[in-house]
Amino acid sequence: MKNVIIAAGYATRLGELTRNFPKPLLPIGGSTILNRLLDDIDAISNIDEHIIVSNHKFFHIFEEWKDKQHYAKPITLVDDGTETNETRLGAVRDLLLAIDRCNIQDDMLVVAADNLLDFSLRGFVDYANTKGTSCIMCHRQPDIEKLRRTGVIEVDNNMKVLSMEEKPQQPKTQWAVPPFYIYKKEDLPLIKDCLNHGCGFDAPGNLAHYLVERITMHAYVMPGERIDIGDRETYEKWKNHNKNQ
Repeated sequence: MKNVIIAAGYATRLGELTRNFPKPLLPIGGSTILNRLLDDIDAISNIDEHIIVSNHKFFHIFEEWKDKQHYAKPITLVDDGTETNETRLGAVRDLLLAIDRCNIQDDMLVVAADNLLDFSLRGFVDYANTKGTSCIMCHRQPDIEKLRRTGVIEVDNNMKVLSMEEKPQQPKTQWAVPPFYIYKKEDLPLIKDCLNHGCGFDAPGNLAHYLVERITMHAYVMPGERIDIGDRETYEKWKNHNKNQ
C-alpha cells in the first residue's frame, strides 16, 4: 500500500506564515504537522512507500526536509509544477499526477497534509482490508453550518456508503467526511479516468463523491479527534501541542 500525502496547497489563510513556506512543515510541539502524520503511518506494516505531492514553489523546501528524515519506508517527492494558488492543480489532479509519475498499481492511503490526529490510521487500514473495498472516514458532526462546508454521507447498517454530497445546504445526515481515504487497486482504472466523466478536481472529497456512485465503498468511524490547521488562529492554538499531551 502506498501512502499518498497531498501537500501542494498554498495555505493563504495563514498569511505571512505560509507566504514562502509550506504549511505541512510548520512546527508543532517540537515536530511538524507532516512528521506527526508520518510518525504514525510509517509504523503501519501495510505501507511500503510515502509519496508526497508538493507544488513547485515549495518543492526545494521539501527536498531539504527529506534529506533529514530517517523513516523506515522510503519517501518519494512529486513536484506538481505550480507556483501560485491561482494556478494550483487541486487535490484530485495532484493525486492523479502521483499515480502517473510513480506508476502506482497498489492500494493507496490518501491523506491531506494539514491535519493533527490523536489516533492512529492503522485502524483505518485494517478496516479497509477487512471490508475489501475502497473506504472513506467519517465522524458525527451536529453543527449544520460545519456540515454545509464538508462532504456528508448516508450509510446503511453495515456502514456501506449509500450517497455522498459535497457541501450540501440541507444535509441528510450528521456523517461528515474528513480528508482520509483508502482506494483499492481494483478501482484505479476508474480513478485514472475520473476527470473525463465530470469529477471535480479541487477538493479531495470530489473523488470519493465520484466513486460512491460507481463502486461499493464503506465508511470507517473516526475513533478520535482531528484538528484541521486551516487558519492562523488554529495554528497558534496548537503549535506548542505535544502529541503526548
